[in-house]
Amino acid sequence: MEIWPGQAYPLGATFDGSGTNFALFSEVADRVELCLVDPDGTETRLELTEVDAFVWHCYLPAVQPGQRYGYRVHGPWDPAAGLRCNPHKLLLDPYAKATAREIDWDQALFSYDFGDPEDSDSRNDDDSAPHMTYGVVINPFFDWEGDRRLDYPYNETVIYEAHVKGLTQLHPDVPEELRGTYAGVAHPVITEHLAKLGVTAIELMPVHQFIQDSTLLDKGLRNYWGYNTLGFFAPHADYSSMAGDEDRLGQQVQEFKAMVKELHVAGIEVILDVVYNHTAEGNHLGPTLSFRGIDNAAYYRLVDDDKRYYMDYTGTGNSLNVRHPHSLQLLMDSLRYWVTEMHVDGFRFDLASTLAREFYDVDRLSTFFELVQQDPVVSQVKLIAEPWDIGPGGYQVGGFPPQWTEWNGKYRDTVRDFWRGEPSLGELASRIAGSSDLYEHSGRRPVASINFVTAHDGFTMRDLASYDEKHNDANGEDNNDGESHNRSWNHGVEGPTDDPEILAARARTQRNLIATLLLSQGVPMILHGDELGRTQQGNNNTYAQDNELSWVHWDDADLPLVEFTAAVSRLRREHPTFRRKRFFAGTAVRVPAGGDGDRLNDIVWLHLDGRPMEDDDWTASDSGAGAQALGMYLNGHGIAGVGDRGQQVVDDHFLLYLNADGETTVTLPSDEYADAWDVVIDTGGSADEDGTFAAGETFTIPTRSMVVLREHQEPEAEPDLSVAASVAQAQGR
Repeated sequence: MEIWPGQAYPLGATFDGSGTNFALFSEVADRVELCLVDPDGTETRLELTEVDAFVWHCYLPAVQPGQRYGYRVHGPWDPAAGLRCNPHKLLLDPYAKATAREIDWDQALFSYDFGDPEDSDSRNDDDSAPHMTYGVVINPFFDWEGDRRLDYPYNETVIYEAHVKGLTQLHPDVPEELRGTYAGVAHPVITEHLAKLGVTAIELMPVHQFIQDSTLLDKGLRNYWGYNTLGFFAPHADYSSMAGDEDRLGQQVQEFKAMVKELHVAGIEVILDVVYNHTAEGNHLGPTLSFRGIDNAAYYRLVDDDKRYYMDYTGTGNSLNVRHPHSLQLLMDSLRYWVTEMHVDGFRFDLASTLAREFYDVDRLSTFFELVQQDPVVSQVKLIAEPWDIGPGGYQVGGFPPQWTEWNGKYRDTVRDFWRGEPSLGELASRIAGSSDLYEHSGRRPVASINFVTAHDGFTMRDLASYDEKHNDANGEDNNDGESHNRSWNHGVEGPTDDPEILAARARTQRNLIATLLLSQGVPMILHGDELGRTQQGNNNTYAQDNELSWVHWDDADLPLVEFTAAVSRLRREHPTFRRKRFFAGTAVRVPAGGDGDRLNDIVWLHLDGRPMEDDDWTASDSGAGAQALGMYLNGHGIAGVGDRGQQVVDDHFLLYLNADGETTVTLPSDEYADAWDVVIDTGGSADEDGTFAAGETFTIPTRSMVVLREHQEPEAEPDLSVAASVAQAQGR
């Protein structure tokens, strides 16, 4: 085979239309062999003789897309020193753009002999190639037809967290051959549903190539969530409708690109949940599949005084070495690739605190954050941190740099606590007003808070209102896995029931949670299926449940809840009052042109008798009467900076009443706020027929419910009464 020198950059296998350039970094290697694999498993081994800055490379003019390949790295074997080269193990290219075949967990995949003590330095030299995943050369060319990122502002963003397979596997209108695939996500029935909900971004759970855990396979289970990455550039092959087609190897890349293009056409951004904190190779007893055999100490964080072992801030056995330039290069190259070549719109970083641990502590000034800040590509997309890991000081909600947004775990906990009856009005007020206590000090704005009540990790929203305890027996861990403190409430019966009163209360709680989420300041994130009333039967850790327990059951959809969610989302979309760009100042707002001077503050917290809350009231309310109900006035004239040119934008005034207690009477504030108010949301479904109340008038808020009122306008001047009408219809009023 003709071999040309090739180039040291870019890393990976790069087809240029004629042939393919191969490049692999390894500082520790003595020799590197590129292995081209035929369909029958026959290898052609080519020794790479060109080395520049520890990058081994060649160009093969005969190699075309669809070619399987791997590497064998010759070098030192000394586990105690962190050196684990073993040329008997076929290794996946860290930069592989596509993969073929799953590993089978044979002994040959491990570089030590089973049964030896944990600290054994034994070496297993069985050939792993017959049991190994291959890299695949891809055709990078794709007709994007002018596609580009949508770049929605954060304050106009509604995120929908979803799983490629779980979202589509049971949808009756998705063709069977497309269910569970990228093509299925792009199907019109999915995009139309998302559009109805007002979703502007779908956040896909891990789609980087991941492997199945042997411990799960032994139990007859599979890794469903996908937080077990092996290939940071390759879309997961099993999510392709072409998976297993030997004539279409690598085509999962084209299918993923087609999905992104179609979602963009539908007005939906694509955000990827990425796992750069660790890899699937696990701890010192894990398999040798890629990074470990290529350059163990460069890619992994090792224990300083015994490099046989790995630092583990993630609970998975290892942590990526963000102190090494080539490990950081891998991370940044991957991010840029998914933006420039795959056209994604942003990333959610799993256990992001681990990426900030250059030394021991979490450091917001770490090299990783500096690289992101300076990168002209990555810095321009949506960056969302899961701001914690399991290491010391790992809980960093509010601690990430200004360019970042964060999953706000404090928002989740506070909203759950409030609606299950915990007295936390001061905390609740901070969270639904945008969490300025967490983000304002670092120069960030309300949109730094990604608000969520449920996510893939934990109860669904329906289960949050149906179970006091987790029910994870299906996971095979004696119900010891998963979070035990869920801040949930079963409303009197654990799990399924036919009691109409309990069912009505649970439905009302779900509406309360959805309305609170969508009308809070910040960026709302909905868990897939919550709007459909999806249940996981009390399982709050379905990481291994790749089955109907986790998949969305579209045939069992709670259609009134879908309509309610869509209507509240529309209210948010049509009124900038609910999606401010800046924090509330708590100061008087200038009336627009034609007004008569200063009026009310941009936000006023209210007692149920119509009086404004005073400073001392917050302390008293946490334990005294009224501790579980709160009023909130939003001044529609106080939305400075929402306009494209920073001009003042005028909206309607709104009143929100959140009542987590029994039925109670509310007295509306004086006509200084507005002369009259229209009910637009009543999660209890019992508002008066006309739904309009004069200033100072009283009305009843049902037990554990939320009421939203808008300043009254005559019907002929009201362009969007359909919002109120559709909310009422969804509630059966």
